[in-house]
Amino acid sequence: MKPAQVRFYVDADILGLGKVLAGLRTDVTHPGDPGLVLHRRHRAACPVTSPRAEDPEWIPVVAAAGWLVITRDRHILEHRREIEAVVEHRACLVALSAPDATTTWTQLETVMCQWRGIDELAALPGPFIYRATRTSLQKLDLE
Repeated sequence: MKPAQVRFYVDADILGLGKVLAGLRTDVTHPGDPGLVLHRRHRAACPVTSPRAEDPEWIPVVAAAGWLVITRDRHILEHRREIEAVVEHRACLVALSAPDATTTWTQLETVMCQWRGIDELAALPGPFIYRATRTSLQKLDLE
């Protein structure tokens, strides 16, 4: 059995979405993910063991692993500490920002509408933050 190559980390604020995606794809993990075998690939347990981990704990770990973060934050540009952590650790982040991305279903809808673009972003070097809605994927100015 081959090891899985994780490429995406779904933040605890949308843990339901993370569990759905991690159950379907070997390249997605989330905090507290015990790992699994899927499609003859083994995904190891997530090194972020608790959904209660604070940003300063998990952002460096996820950024060092080279994973793209999927989170939910309509007001991402107002959270300077998070932006500073993204820049400092050269993290890659996509924030679901649609006002209706409040349930696992609507979050999944947003991610699926933008999946091809999100997948391409996973290959780019950080730091960056993109805002995702069902109809757009927009790069944000980190200055």
